[in-house]
Formats: sequence, C-alpha cells, structure tokens
Amino acid sequence: MKKYTSENIRNVALISHGGAGKTSLTEALLFTSGAINRLGKIEGGNTTTDFDPDEIKKQVTINVGLAPLEWDGIKINLLDTPGYFDFIGDVLGALRVADSAVVVVCAVSGVEVGTEKVWGYADDFNLPRLVVVNKLDRENADYEGTLEQLREHFGYSVAPLQMPIGKEADYKGVVDLVGQKAIMFSDDGKSVTQEDIPVDIKDHAEELREKLVEAVAEADDSLLEKYLEGEPMTDEEFKQGLRQGVLHNKIVPVLCSAGTSNYGTQSLLDLIKAYLPTPLDQGELKGYLPDSEEEVTRKLSPEEPMSAFVYKTLADPYVGRINFFRVYSGTVQPDSQVYNSSRDINERFGQVFAMRGKNQVSMDEVVTGDIACVAKLQETVTGDTLCDRSAPIVFPKLNFPEPVISFAVEPKTKGDEEKVGSGLSRFLEEDPTFHLERKAETKQSIISGLGELHLDIIVSRLQEKFGVEVELSTPKVPYRETIKGQARVEGKHKKQSGGRGQFGHVYIEMEPAETGEGLVFENKIFGGAVPRQYIPAVEKGVNEAMEEGVVAGYPVQDIIVRLVDGSYHNVDSSEMAFKIAASQAFKKGMEQADAILLEPIMNLEVVVPEAYMGDIMGDLNSKRGKIQGMDPGEGVQKIRAQVPMAEMFKYSIDLRSMTQGRGFFTMEFSHYEEVPYQAAEKVIAESKKEDEEE
Repeated sequence: MKKYTSENIRNVALISHGGAGKTSLTEALLFTSGAINRLGKIEGGNTTTDFDPDEIKKQVTINVGLAPLEWDGIKINLLDTPGYFDFIGDVLGALRVADSAVVVVCAVSGVEVGTEKVWGYADDFNLPRLVVVNKLDRENADYEGTLEQLREHFGYSVAPLQMPIGKEADYKGVVDLVGQKAIMFSDDGKSVTQEDIPVDIKDHAEELREKLVEAVAEADDSLLEKYLEGEPMTDEEFKQGLRQGVLHNKIVPVLCSAGTSNYGTQSLLDLIKAYLPTPLDQGELKGYLPDSEEEVTRKLSPEEPMSAFVYKTLADPYVGRINFFRVYSGTVQPDSQVYNSSRDINERFGQVFAMRGKNQVSMDEVVTGDIACVAKLQETVTGDTLCDRSAPIVFPKLNFPEPVISFAVEPKTKGDEEKVGSGLSRFLEEDPTFHLERKAETKQSIISGLGELHLDIIVSRLQEKFGVEVELSTPKVPYRETIKGQARVEGKHKKQSGGRGQFGHVYIEMEPAETGEGLVFENKIFGGAVPRQYIPAVEKGVNEAMEEGVVAGYPVQDIIVRLVDGSYHNVDSSEMAFKIAASQAFKKGMEQADAILLEPIMNLEVVVPEAYMGDIMGDLNSKRGKIQGMDPGEGVQKIRAQVPMAEMFKYSIDLRSMTQGRGFFTMEFSHYEEVPYQAAEKVIAESKKEDEEE
C-alpha cells in the first residue's frame, strides 16, 4: 500500500443494528476497490473482517474489524463494528477514532432500536455521517418507507442523494440526484454505466432533487440567499455546499446499496471521498497534562509532536498483545521509542502494520490521521495515550458502559483454576466492558459483561485460545444474618483429660447494633472475673463465630456483644479456652435473640420510553421492588426503585425483552434488610441441602 498524506485519508466507522449488512457491505467495498479479489459471504464464513471462529460460527460481528482500502487517490480505513449491544465497547472505540460514520439501515427492517442507539452514539462523538439503505435487492425491501422512518426518527436533515431503479429482485441501478443521471450496475456490481433517468421516474427524481437543493441552500447562508432570489447554483457551489452541510451535521445524505450483490459500492466510495471529512478537518483535540487537570490542546497536524490513542487491544496466547491505534498528530516510525503518558512508561515500537481483517499489511510510517497496529507492547492497553515524551498529553479515556449481567465461573476440570484465571486476565486486557471479581464471602469468581452473548463468547474463547472449559452458574447472593431481639447467655468450655485441662467461662449480653456497625464489642467486666489478658481472646472468639450464623450459615453483622461476667482457673484457663467459650455463647445467643436472614438491596435506575412504563413497574413489583420515584425526560421516564439483588441477576434479559432493547439500567448496592419469611425459608432449605451434599 502506497503512502498517503493526511488530507487523503478517510476514517469511516460502519454502524448499525445487528443484521443490517455492515460486514457484507465492507466486503463489497473491499472487492470493488481491488483490495480483495474474491467476494466473501457471511454464510460461507469467509469475509475479511469476520474471521474470528466465534464470528464465523454465530454469523455476527464481535470485534471491530479494520479494513483499509485505496480508491481514486485516497486511503479509506473502514471500521466494521458489531451490531449487537453486547459488544458496544468495540463500537465506542471505533467511533472515538473515526472522523465520520456510515449508518447502515436494512431496507426490509427499516429503522430499528440499534439504529437509534448508534445514531445517538454518533451524536455523542459529533460525527458527520451518511446513511446507506442496504439490502434493496431483498424481498419486501421498501426504500420510500425506510426514508420516511429515517425522517421521523432523525429529522429532515436526512436527504436522499439517490433513489433506486427497480425494486427487490429487479433492483439494478440508482438515480444520482447530484449528477442527475441514472447509474446502472453490471451483474457483479464492479462496473457501472451512466444513462438518462428513465421517463417513468423522472418527475419523482426532479422532486427529490429540488428538496436536496433546498437542503443544501439551508445549510449555507450565502447559498440560501441565492436560492431565495431564484438564482441557480453552479455545480461547484452545490457540491461545496453539500460537503459543508455534511461536515457540520446539517445534512445527512442517504444512498442505496445491496452489499451481497455488490450494488452501489462505487457511488459510496466516491461520496466518502467527496463529502466525508479528512483527519485534519477537526482542527485540534483537547487533552490534559499527565498527572494533572491542566488542559492542553494538540493541533491535528503532521508538524506537531507525535500523539496517538489506543482504541482496541487483542490478546493472543501465541502472538501476544496487539494494540490498534490512531495517530492524531506527528508521525509514528517503526523501531522507535514512544511514551505512554497514561501510565508514565516508555514503550518500544517494533514493526508497525495495518490489519485488513486478520492479514497484516506492513507500513513504513504512520502519518497524522492514519490507523495502524503494533504488537508486543509491555503494558499499553485500550484507552491509553502514546506520545512524544518531550510534549506529553493524555487524551480522555473512553467511557464504557458498566456490565449488566453476571455469572459465577468455575472450571469443569479440577486443577484448571490457574489456567482459567490466566485466560480471563488476558480478556480483561482486551475488553474493558468485561469484568472479573473474586467474591471472598461466597468463594466464587464472578464474570460480568453486557449480555449473555458477550459472556458466551468469553467462555468459547477461553476454550479455543487457552484450552480450558468452564461452567457458568447464577452467582450466590451474599446474604447476611443478624438479630432482632436481646439475649444473655453463658458459654463454658471445660475439658480435663490428664495433665493440664482447659477452662474458659463467660457471660455475654447481645442486642442489635445500628446498620453498618458490624460488631460492637464492649468489655463490662469488673473485679477481674475474666482476667484482662483473656479479653482479646473473647472478642476473637465472637468475631470468628460471626463468620457463620445459625440461620443459614451466612456471616453475621450489626450486633452489640457485651462481656459482663465469667470465671477462670489459675492453671487450666487459656486464650484458646476463652475463645471457644465466647464462640459457644455467641451461637447460643443468636438462637435466643431472634436471629434473622438479611439480603442485599440494590438502588436501581431504569430509563425507558414512556410506552413501556406500565410493564416495567409491574415487573419490578413482581420482583419485590419498591418504587422510589420517577423523573420524566424527553420521551423517556427514569424509574428509581429499590430491589433485592436476588431478583436482579437476569434483569438485563428481562428489560431487553420488555422494551425491544430500548431500555437500559444502572444498579448499585444500597443496604441490607430482612428477607421475607417465604423467601427466607427457601434460602435456608437450599443452604441445608448444600451442607448435606458437602
């Protein structure tokens, strides 16, 4: 691949709802440009960007794929992103380093929930975009209906630049509303011919052209004045006005395509070159100095000191770590030293290369605006900034969504714990939306992610890459126990079996403490009934006894224990004897002081479109939730509630089902409270069953 200047690079993220055809369209663009010589198919498992075994098996994109191509004197870095919410982390990474987005919409399904979501993400990054209505050769494809949906959802900045000629199986070309010509596709889509617009659709084409001219005029004050005065625009004015409208998000062009047939790809490549921004159009980027909140600005220019951002990391047990990065200023050279300002370390670059799917394309240098990869950096991960040490800058990290679903994980084969831990740790490096936590209280390793599919893929890769199989189960709830009443109890440990015996004797009083106080231990001994040197042993005995309560064996919390009396033996008393006596007294006291089971209660915030309010509130009530309040937003409602953790492990699945994926939630621990009688009985029975099995 030859060298390109920054002005001749385009970084374009393809985004959509799952199944709209991004990967097939990417494949067709690569084929049309000559980057590949064979058109792969999703069904055949041989597309360039979906090369991961899980992607081939499930026929969905899991990782953002990089696909550089050359077209008419420019280099286009296509970023083929996942369409499923479970892999939104890769979408956010791609949008962060892209300069524009191509929103792919299926002509059969129209605007879907994923379309709305990725549009919102593109808004968050303020990316210019165009829309491709794909699959126009499919049965029930409806271009006009899809166009109307786009306008309803995203406003009248949505402006068609093309209209299809023919429908479904007869889709063979488009009307180019800019050039005012019909473009007819060859059977393989690799070549096109220009013709006059067919007479039967000429009036409709002229109507759409007039709306496009109006949209261009409204995006530019000088052109609007000319338009209102009835003066025609020159072709150059029209194209320049259209480009400015796109760059400032005042116009969103709509194009036609059929990715699997390779129809419409030439026009799309031409429009990417003509109307989408270069890496220099953004002008500058804000960051801050390392270990400081002082803001600094870096001009996006080859003349500036080098700076780059790592947007993706792949961890491979054989190749090691591969970091994908975009250069924002200066130039990256192979075999050079760079400064990781996020971690205050130097890293040594070896070879730099582009990835086209899984194939490496060697690069002599990486200029401002280009995207490349480097292998075997020691500590650099996703979200890190790389720069020149003499001109340090740290770019803001990506804000990834928090996990919404968790499972306990354990190896199928005993002794594989270390391999599981090692493999999962590698995945933590490459996927910031994946979390791993060891819960000491339940003795479980918990993996968390953005959906069931997300964690299924993690498990599959664990077997594929590290040769270890695991089982997933619902995590145990970290219940607690406490008391509601009071008790005064005696604990005596007395043992005589020849030689020195053991003797410890205590009286303790117990009552509930304030929430969150844990153990409040009070020494109320007077007159030396229990010698001072044994008091710490009594407290230790109580502490150890609190690790396993009498209701269902869960840790005990929020109790006041007073040591009020006791006795000792000059010879036989010891710290161990008093520790055992205190432990016995505590357990007896728990039974007498009305011990109860506590469960963790979560603060929940659910944001849903207003239409789903009733279903959500009814579902929360069925989960023993307590509604705390509602805050209205623009077309949505935020519901605040407190819900037991035990009811929430599969909530992401329930919410997605109830809202067709339009709802989302956040959750955090609030407090513990008593488990209702029926639910407590079930927990106690399960605990007894586990004890018997052990």
